[in-house]
Amino acid sequence: MTPLMAYSLLFFILFSLNCFAQNTISGFVTNSKGHKLAAVVVFNKTLGTKSTTDANGEFQINTENNATIALAFFKENYMFLERTISASDKIIHIELERITSLSEVVINIQNDKLFALRKMSDIEGTAIYAGKKTEVISISKLTANKATNNARQIYAQVPGLTINESTDGGLQLSIGGRGLDPNRTSNFNTRQNDYDISADVLGYPESYYATPTEALGEIQLIRGAASLQYGTQFGGLVNFKTKAPSTKPFELTTRNTLGSYNLYTNFTSLSGTNGKFSYYSFVNYKKGDGFRPNSEFESKNYFANLNYQFTEKTSLHFDYTYFNYLAHQAGGLTDVMFNQNPQQSNRSRNWFAVNWNLFALRLNHKFENNADFSLQLFGLDASRKAVGFRSNRVSIPDPGVGTERDLIVGEFVNWGAETRYLKRYSFMDNSSAFLIGAKYYQSKNKATQGPGSSSDNANFSMAYDEFPLYANQSNYTYPNLNFAFFGENIFKISNKFSITPGFRFEKIKTQAIGSYREIIFDLAGNSIFDKTIDENEIKDRHFVLLGIGLSYKPQNGMEFYGNVSQNYRSVTFNDIRAATPGQVIANDITDEKGFTSDIGIRGQIGSKVNFDASIYGLYYDAKIGEYPVAIPSYARYRDNIGTAVTYGFELMLDWSINKTFFQDKENFVWNWYTNTAFTNSEYLKSDAQNIKGNKVEFVPFINFKTGTGIGYKNFMSSIQLTYVSSQYTDATNSRTDPNDNTYGIFGQIPSYYVADISTSYKWKNFKLEAGITNFTNNNYFTRRATGYPGPGIIPSDNRTFYTTLEFVF
Repeated sequence: MTPLMAYSLLFFILFSLNCFAQNTISGFVTNSKGHKLAAVVVFNKTLGTKSTTDANGEFQINTENNATIALAFFKENYMFLERTISASDKIIHIELERITSLSEVVINIQNDKLFALRKMSDIEGTAIYAGKKTEVISISKLTANKATNNARQIYAQVPGLTINESTDGGLQLSIGGRGLDPNRTSNFNTRQNDYDISADVLGYPESYYATPTEALGEIQLIRGAASLQYGTQFGGLVNFKTKAPSTKPFELTTRNTLGSYNLYTNFTSLSGTNGKFSYYSFVNYKKGDGFRPNSEFESKNYFANLNYQFTEKTSLHFDYTYFNYLAHQAGGLTDVMFNQNPQQSNRSRNWFAVNWNLFALRLNHKFENNADFSLQLFGLDASRKAVGFRSNRVSIPDPGVGTERDLIVGEFVNWGAETRYLKRYSFMDNSSAFLIGAKYYQSKNKATQGPGSSSDNANFSMAYDEFPLYANQSNYTYPNLNFAFFGENIFKISNKFSITPGFRFEKIKTQAIGSYREIIFDLAGNSIFDKTIDENEIKDRHFVLLGIGLSYKPQNGMEFYGNVSQNYRSVTFNDIRAATPGQVIANDITDEKGFTSDIGIRGQIGSKVNFDASIYGLYYDAKIGEYPVAIPSYARYRDNIGTAVTYGFELMLDWSINKTFFQDKENFVWNWYTNTAFTNSEYLKSDAQNIKGNKVEFVPFINFKTGTGIGYKNFMSSIQLTYVSSQYTDATNSRTDPNDNTYGIFGQIPSYYVADISTSYKWKNFKLEAGITNFTNNNYFTRRATGYPGPGIIPSDNRTFYTTLEFVF
């Protein structure tokens, strides 16, 4: 019997176990008027698990053999409640007191008691997170620029993230970490309410849509160990969880924001619950000019979430998302241009458009025998279009109207289904859990490249009649098929120590069917070589990933954790087909593989300090990247560069100063946090010249953020400082040439610091927010783009202001 067969048999046996009895306690939560409350968080402090009440306000708790159980109950706008109950109780009634009359500061003080909930519980729904590196961002606790999705502020307490900052009102999210390219969050599996939202999970895992922060309840991040349950990306999982429906029949929230450079946004949501039916929906509109010429944008975003609770154990949920935006692109700069004036632009005809339609249907069911089942169907119908003058000789001005532009059109159609079954059972007199699941994913995407019109507007039609010589530069169809089967099991050896092994079987079939043209012109612009090359590439492979996590909780509120998981990344469309001038792709480029590991300690010190300290390692074999070559002229060569390792120390510390020194000041809140990552990296081997021994690109040695929030009654304020040391952008570790006035594509991203301040004041149903981002007005950049939206240096915003007025009815 092979190890895999033995491993699968073990899981099958555990899946069938029902031989150990386990007691449960049922309960329900009401308000002071006796009305049952849905979506109340019920935290079992004894076992470290979390659940929520259903539409009827009911919940169930596993008791094991404990004589007493410590529970915590939390719901927005209600008093936080802690209760110790007897294991002999069968039905309990919890009553929560509403706190709408108290100030926002007092509400925040109540919320602070839930620090422990900001790391994901061992089990949530039909997912297992025991022993994994997890972070949960509670959006309601942030005093930040939510209207423009300011990632630097929103992800301030997540260690080790690198961020590509843009000037388009936060329409896209680009985060990375641990030596992974931040570009459009392509090294994370990106989800909304647990379903995929990227263009193509395997072939083009880039996210052109990110749920607006104003619509979010929380953001969940699981690092590389998420590969077993959510897919094979090295970065892990980012999951945007929208707000839960209001328990009132109808609630309207509207937020209007004005800011620098003619920024205007409106966010309006409708939400409510009527019997078994509940809903949450929003409309989000944004427009602005950007801080550089040729950088105006406009977007429209609509979302609807509809829920029906058939019984207390069965519910159905439907999501629809529409997102459309058009952005004028100012292009990139050379080093000389950036140092002269980072606000300049020599591209006036570059445009980018996105049209996104997401669908999801989810069925949840609870079985009588402590088992949960979920089935989710999801689909995407979307497109992205880019047109413009995109020469990699960045300093050359656009020739202007009358000359051709490069046009790239991508169309994405995919659908999938994911099912999960989670069974709780007794093992060695302790509560354990087994998860089994499967995912089917199919896509058929298209990519076309050809001549764009000679105009200066946002015309995304192929100009074959106007420029017949440039017709059919490339035309491809990318059918993808993916099937995955996965499982994990929490073995609770004692009430303090657990082991969680897991596996994932993947079958991936990717195809590239189409053709491209190779054209060479003489100095007079005449074609001297013109050849069309047909391709029909098929990559069909299957493999197994394994992993294990350990968790030891010596006392309540303290945990030692560790994990190691294999990772795998399939080659993408961009990896195998050149889409920009001056780019060359290696013929034998292959998938990437490796593993990630974490060892850390996290928890609380009383109610005053929340912390997470860990060391990690990421081993990356056949890593794909780019480096400059001369073949025969200057070009960017994309290939499997070699084997790389990234390792470091990450620390998050959140200290409640008011609970330490001002416990009797109930109208006062003050906290301080620091987020520090020290990261090192090295290419261990490479067949390419001048690579071995180099640092891995996108790895700053120091990534530091610190800030403080202070409030009195209904006034809140926060200030944050960010410092990131220099980092390389290619595997050859090209140094910055301050005299480069041609490209600006390769070189270092210099170290930088940036500071932000945000404030808010609440009065009755109104809330006023205001802030200054980059208030020291530093000139810096976080990206050297090799294609969209450059090529070249993409400057970050200078000092900007914003103010938001919110009204809740």
